Amino acid sequence: MTVRLAVWSGPRNISTALMRSWENRLDSKVVDEPLYAYYLNETQLNHPARDEVIAAGEPDWHKVVDELLGPQDVAVYYQKHMTHHLIPQLPRDWIAALSNVLLIRDPAEVVASYVRSRADVVAEDIGLVQQGELYDLLGSDTPVIDAADFLRNPEGYLRWLCERFELPFTERMLSWPAGGRESDGVWAPYWYDAVLASTGFEPYRAREVHLQGAERKAAEHSRPLYERLFAVRTVLN
Repeated sequence: MTVRLAVWSGPRNISTALMRSWENRLDSKVVDEPLYAYYLNETQLNHPARDEVIAAGEPDWHKVVDELLGPQDVAVYYQKHMTHHLIPQLPRDWIAALSNVLLIRDPAEVVASYVRSRADVVAEDIGLVQQGELYDLLGSDTPVIDAADFLRNPEGYLRWLCERFELPFTERMLSWPAGGRESDGVWAPYWYDAVLASTGFEPYRAREVHLQGAERKAAEHSRPLYERLFAVRTVLN
C-alpha cells in the first residue's frame, strides 16, 4: 500500500530540500507543488513565470486531486505542497485521505527570503494562515515540524517520520546529487538556486532580519499563527 505523504509548507522553507531527500529513496515518487498551476490560473497573481507554470501544470483541481489520491506503484508518493495554494474556493475535504505533515518556519525569515524573488507580500502568501486552518481541519494528531529544529537534527526527524508512517529509514535520505530533477517544477530557475547547488541539508544558522512596511506587516500578522503551531510541534529528545 502506498503512503501518500503530503508535506504542507509555506514558501522559502526547506520544503524542496526535503523533497530531494524523499526522492533519493529507491521506493519513492515525488510531485512538486501540484496545485501551483491551479492557484495561478485562479488568482492570476504576478509570480515569476506565471504563464509558463500554468501551461506546464494542471489548472483543473479535480484532475490534480484524482492524481494525488489515485493508485501508485511505489511505496511512498511524496507530495510537496504549498499551503498558500489552498485558496478559499478550493475544497479541502480530500486532504484528510493523505498522510499529512505541517512544515513551519519563523515568518520573519520566510518574508525576508520571499521578497528576494517576489516584491509584493501579504500574510496569505507565506502560508501560515492556511497552515493554521489545516491544523484545525485535520486535528491535533497532525505532525508539525519546525524547519530550525529539523536542520539541527535532520537524521533524527527523518527517522521519526519514517517510523510515524511505518516506513524503513535509509541513509540515502541524508544526501543527494547536486543539480536539477525532471520532477522539479518549471519555476525552479526562479526559486531553487540554493537547492540546485546542494548535496544535503545545510546546518541551521540563525538569521538577523529587518523588515519594514508591508513585509513587516505580513510577518507580524503571521506571528501568532506561527507561535500557536510552534507550541505543538514535534520535539525530539
